[in-house]
Amino acid sequence: MTALICGSFAFDQIMVFPDQFKKHILPDKVHMLNVSFLVPEMRREFGGTAGNIAYNLRLLEGSGVPMATIGSDFAPYRAWMEKCGVVTKYLRDVDEQFTAQAFITTDMDDNQITAFHPGAMNWSHLNQVGDAAGITLGIISPDGREGMVEHATQFAEADIPFIFDPGQGLPMFGKEDLLQFISQASWITVNDYESAMMQERTGLSVVEIAAQVEAMIVTLGGKGAVIYTEGHRIDIPVVEVEHALDPTGCGDAFRAGLLYGLMNELGWESSGRIASLMGALKIGSHGTQNHRFTMKEFRTAYQQAFDAEF
Repeated sequence: MTALICGSFAFDQIMVFPDQFKKHILPDKVHMLNVSFLVPEMRREFGGTAGNIAYNLRLLEGSGVPMATIGSDFAPYRAWMEKCGVVTKYLRDVDEQFTAQAFITTDMDDNQITAFHPGAMNWSHLNQVGDAAGITLGIISPDGREGMVEHATQFAEADIPFIFDPGQGLPMFGKEDLLQFISQASWITVNDYESAMMQERTGLSVVEIAAQVEAMIVTLGGKGAVIYTEGHRIDIPVVEVEHALDPTGCGDAFRAGLLYGLMNELGWESSGRIASLMGALKIGSHGTQNHRFTMKEFRTAYQQAFDAEF
């Protein structure tokens, strides 16, 4: 089986301010804020939902192809994807645009100031699900608003089951939009905050939303995850890690685990545990695409974590 991964590609510029923001921001002057932070430490990471999910699914030796819009500065990211064995034929170049960019500055208290430039992501609707051959399931992750809406309709019209993963894009959608996504999707995955927002905007409880899809997966951070399916609740335990270095990208790693489980028809308990382990393995590395393992190592880690095999 092959998954079409609709979402974004982005460069993450991560800077560390070796002090506290609060020491440099005067509360009585926030109406005329003009500050500059010296950031001696900076790194550039490859990110974006489609890129992260494709990278993680490739680690699991799953077949997934990303579909996204990219800018004129994408060459080093494309080279990285191809080096990792990820197919890039469905990445569309948008002339005179940058690839999406996040500029993240973190202080010593782990406070963050982020600026996000969507760039080429705003043209995601130019891509068509039907252009990708041999697709058996898909996922719609945060992307340009119009693209997310159109890709959901295209998946539904092609009778291709897909995961709806609104992520940080959820605030773009109102009640009618979300009800439409729910009616089209086969599965929904959100974190606990997004679940609460979806419930508030639709007026439906998590159980009522889950009743309209094959499964609804809600991640709970350090408390694991819950899968609602066929009137049942399956609790997925968190995998403890010795050193939690960076949670950025853990959600995308989790979603790659779900895709792998669906593609291999492993059942929800095994799929959820694979996803949980993926998130744990990612959190042990800085950045979203710097963790590595072989499938033999992954199966050993799964056995150690859950005293079972898949």
